Amino acid sequence: MVKLRLKRMGKKGHPFYRIVAADSRSPRDGRIIEEIGTYNPLLEKDQVKLDKEKAMKWLQNGAQPSDTVRSILSKQGIMKEFHDSKFAK
Repeated sequence: MVKLRLKRMGKKGHPFYRIVAADSRSPRDGRIIEEIGTYNPLLEKDQVKLDKEKAMKWLQNGAQPSDTVRSILSKQGIMKEFHDSKFAK
């Protein structure tokens, strides 16, 4: 099962995350399938950079986002777009 989740990067006390598609059995910072975007919680402006097409592709293929990634995708408007496209058929 593929999950969309955060992969922690950065040094101690200064977290930086990559939003990735990974197998649910792999460790948090382990092997990934594809990188979708980045998330920097320390910055106020432009803290999320996301490839919308890749995120939509993984959601349509059945990937399950973690709670934090679901929140990020909702704030970017991708979850609403995914929901609309799912029920527009």
